[in-house]
Amino acid sequence: MNTQKLHMVALVLATGLSGAAQAALQARDLDGNLATFEAYYDTDLNITWLADANYAQTSGYDADGMMNWGDAKTWAANLSFTDGVNVYDNWRLPTTLQPDASCGSQAGGVSYGNGCAGSEMGHLVFLELGGVAGWGITTTHNSNYNLFQNIDPLSTYWSETEYVPDATRAWTFSMYNSYQFGGYKNQYPGYYAWAVSSGEVGITAVPEADTWAMLLAGLGLVGFAVRRRVTVK
Repeated sequence: MNTQKLHMVALVLATGLSGAAQAALQARDLDGNLATFEAYYDTDLNITWLADANYAQTSGYDADGMMNWGDAKTWAANLSFTDGVNVYDNWRLPTTLQPDASCGSQAGGVSYGNGCAGSEMGHLVFLELGGVAGWGITTTHNSNYNLFQNIDPLSTYWSETEYVPDATRAWTFSMYNSYQFGGYKNQYPGYYAWAVSSGEVGITAVPEADTWAMLLAGLGLVGFAVRRRVTVK
């Protein structure tokens, strides 16, 4: 194998590893136990999602996780995790883009309805989890869906963003039909809250088994090629 081919092998290997490292959703540890992952970093939007879609209930903060908008914002803002060294306490509700050309419905500068991929929740559902506009996330999704826990098939989630045409409402996103709309802030019993943090949060997960296997196989291939080239000479 000549030098040019060796370089080609190295390039293919590097490209493959880079692709694995740059996957859109990357596991993050928040509590110092690398055997479990409490969050996932979205490299596309540079935000980090909690892995638990209803952590308000799981943590015991709220009986069922359904809260009005004000309580949901307070819950997210007061969240805090530590791995024993770092403290991760910069949490909030996801934001909603307005106007958003990707939405199925547009009226008076307001974007709503199906297919709203411009919002953080819509981006997660449609572009990361494989959801389809008009369908529930439990019906149509990809394998990334299994990274998260406690996504209720009938759930609606609050957004941090207020619904400008009406100060009594804020944006929401329904998992039942992937629909974005303005819900009343004092809605009873309320909606769910899924916490997100701006930027990259948590400790990067160790490479998965298949990544290590690819690395070792690639290094073995390059080593074999080098040995063969030396032998031929």
